[in-house]
Amino acid sequence: MSAMTWVITTFLCGVIGAFSPSSNADETINYLSFATEDEANTTEVFQRASPAVVFVTSSELRRQRFSRNIMEIPRGAGSGFIWDAAAGLIVTNYHVVAGADRLAITLRNEQQYAAEVVGLAPERDLAVLRMITPPDGLTSLPLGDSSELSVGRKVMAIGNPFGLDTTLTVGVVSALDREIQSPSNRVIRGVIQTDAAINPGNSGGPLLNSLGQLIGVNTAIYSPSGGSAGIGFAIPVNTVTEVVPQLIAYGKIMRPVLGVELASDRWLRQFRVEGVPIVRTYRGFPAESVGMIGARRGDRGEIILGDVITHIEGKPVTSNDEFLTAMEQHRVGDTIAVTTLRFGEQKRFSIELSNAQ
Repeated sequence: MSAMTWVITTFLCGVIGAFSPSSNADETINYLSFATEDEANTTEVFQRASPAVVFVTSSELRRQRFSRNIMEIPRGAGSGFIWDAAAGLIVTNYHVVAGADRLAITLRNEQQYAAEVVGLAPERDLAVLRMITPPDGLTSLPLGDSSELSVGRKVMAIGNPFGLDTTLTVGVVSALDREIQSPSNRVIRGVIQTDAAINPGNSGGPLLNSLGQLIGVNTAIYSPSGGSAGIGFAIPVNTVTEVVPQLIAYGKIMRPVLGVELASDRWLRQFRVEGVPIVRTYRGFPAESVGMIGARRGDRGEIILGDVITHIEGKPVTSNDEFLTAMEQHRVGDTIAVTTLRFGEQKRFSIELSNAQ
C-alpha cells in the first residue's frame, strides 16, 4: 500500500467512525441540545401561550319548513384567546360569531363550555365572549405594545385551524399601518401585515412577539384561493386594548356624538359633494345648540344643502367612515373644532361632544 493510499484510508476511517453509533451515552448526539436560540424561543413561547388559546364554534337555530322542529346548524368556527381568566372572558373576531344563536368554547384539554356574547364591534372585527361556567386554572396572555413593532420583527400566530389541535406558524412583520375592510364595511386602520400563515381557522387567534406578548389579533388573509398565501393581517393590540374594555362595559364601542344625521356615501358619490352634508340635526344635541343646520327641500322640490362638514380638528372629512374615525379619537366632554361649508361660505364651530342618549 502506497503512502498516499494509507493516508486516504486512515482519514476515511476516522470520518466514518465519528458518525457511527457509539455505545458511550455521553458521546451520543442529543438533538435537543443543538436547538438554536431562535428555535428555543419559538418553542418556549408556544408552550407558554397555547393554554390561553381556545377554539370557538358557533351555530344557529332554524325551524324546519314543514314542521315545528328546531334544528341546530353549524355556522362558523375560529380561534380566540382568554382575556380575563377569572371572569372567563374570551376575545375573538366578530366574523367568527356573527349571527350565532349558540356559542361553544373548547379549551386545549378538549373540554367544551357554553359561552355568550358580551360585546360586538363589527367595525373593528372584534368580539368579547363569556364562558358561562368557566373552569379554574385558566390563563391569559401578557399584553405587548404594537407601536413598538417594526418591519422584520419576528411574530408567531397561534390558532386552531380546521378544528385541529393548537398549531403554530412563524413569520415576520411584513408591513405596518395597512388598511382592511371590516364586516361592517368600515375601514380598519393601522393593521399589521405578516407572512406568518393565517389559515381560516386562525381567525381570532393571537399574534405574539418573541417575548410571548400579545401584539395583534389575527383577522384576515389575502388570497384568491382562500388559503394562506403569505399575506395575513392582524388587528394591533393597541386597538384591541382600546375596544375590548368598551365591549365589556357597554357591549359596543361608545363614541361621542354631534347629534347629526349625515348623507350616505353613495349619495356623496352620486352628487359629487366635497365633504359630508348634514341631513338633519337632533334636538338637544351639540350640533343644534351651536347653530348647525341640515338640508331642506326648496319650493320646487330640489334639495338645498345646509352645513357640509369638511374638516374636524383641521383634518379633511370626505366620507362617513372618516367622520366616524374622527369621532372615535375623542371622548364625551371633549371640545373639537368643526369646519363646514354653508351656501358657499366657510363656517367654524367649537363643539363640546356629548353622549348618545
